[in-house]
Amino acid sequence: MQAADTKVGHLLPRRDFRRLLATRLLSQFGDGVFQAALAGTVLFNPQRAADPIDVAAGFAILLLPYSFIGPFAGVWLDRWSRRQVLVRANLLRAGLVAAVAALVFGGVEGTGFYAAGLAVFSVNRFILAALSASLPHTVDEPSLVSANAVSTTSGSVATVVGGGAALGLLQLAGATNGGYAALALSAALPYLAAAAVVAGFARGYLGPDHLARTVQLSVRDVVVGMVAGARHAWAHPPAAAALAAMSLHRLCYGFLTLMTLLLYRNTFESWDSFFRGGLVGLAEVVAASAVGTLLAAWVTPAVVRRIGKPRWITAVLVGGGAAQLGLGLPFVPPTVVAAGFVLGFVSQAVKICVDTTLQESVDDDFRGRVFSVYDTLFNVTFVAALLVGAFALPPSGISYVMLVVVGAGYWLTAVAYHGITRRH
Repeated sequence: MQAADTKVGHLLPRRDFRRLLATRLLSQFGDGVFQAALAGTVLFNPQRAADPIDVAAGFAILLLPYSFIGPFAGVWLDRWSRRQVLVRANLLRAGLVAAVAALVFGGVEGTGFYAAGLAVFSVNRFILAALSASLPHTVDEPSLVSANAVSTTSGSVATVVGGGAALGLLQLAGATNGGYAALALSAALPYLAAAAVVAGFARGYLGPDHLARTVQLSVRDVVVGMVAGARHAWAHPPAAAALAAMSLHRLCYGFLTLMTLLLYRNTFESWDSFFRGGLVGLAEVVAASAVGTLLAAWVTPAVVRRIGKPRWITAVLVGGGAAQLGLGLPFVPPTVVAAGFVLGFVSQAVKICVDTTLQESVDDDFRGRVFSVYDTLFNVTFVAALLVGAFALPPSGISYVMLVVVGAGYWLTAVAYHGITRRH
């Protein structure tokens, strides 16, 4: 196929691609609304502590347990209709956010609140893995890089837009338990809409190619299935190298995330009329990251056609390490916002290439399990970085030594990935 056929303009006329994309956008818009409600409730509530360990523990409680859902999601996605998974998971999630909204409204904290939030995020594992595993059924293989650029980037932007919409709604509802509860409840609407959109696919359209006769699973079935997925990825060096690169990148990303949260929660005051502190300032970093995400989606397909995915991943990791050092070390709001822009660019460029590599190099009957291995690594490495950062960072978030370590981590990742891909 000619290069021109891989451009975005040749994807959007496909009705099946548009339907799957709309499902993702609605789903991730709802994620943005729900996450904004939780951020206001948990992180930027003035009555809550902002010690690094407290922040890391909150992330760990929400992220680590649902990482163990990944193995079940992967095995089921290779046995169930992925269309049915997307329909039912979005419906279930709509019901769960209503329960979370009730807890927020009632002022419930502690174990009950975290358990409810955990349930919502656990269902999200099925949805994101199912969307990625389903994408190759809506485009041809030469178009996968562009399709991933459009899908993952627009999904990330939808999350940011959802968060922005939530902040706007909060101005009307008020920063009270009732206001945050209304925000959480409003996330149910896009989840219900996503379920309605994906229901338009035929039951078997999104795969897997060979549906199992039974969907009953034992713990042994899950373990065997997960091991089979990991072995399948390991047997394909491009997939194994891509998973390793993403995991190491997520370690760096998690550390920078905690550092940024602490800076805006405990250190940064308003720099001027534009660069602010607190939640507004953090929103500026998120917005800059979203712009970087969009730019990465625009340039990555064209660059990959010229130099290939391995060279592009290596280049952005090297550039990302240099940028985090150059922009992060002053520890002032303007340069931190600029560093957020670069981090968004690097993250999206790497993700587009990794997603595409996995879709191209693994068989469809293993794709759900491989993407769940990917998803589990994606979250476990992020939490590991948060936990290390919780003990390495001061409450202010300012640590010159640790930022240098992160920059060096990006460079070492680039060197290791380049070495592996050159041998294969």
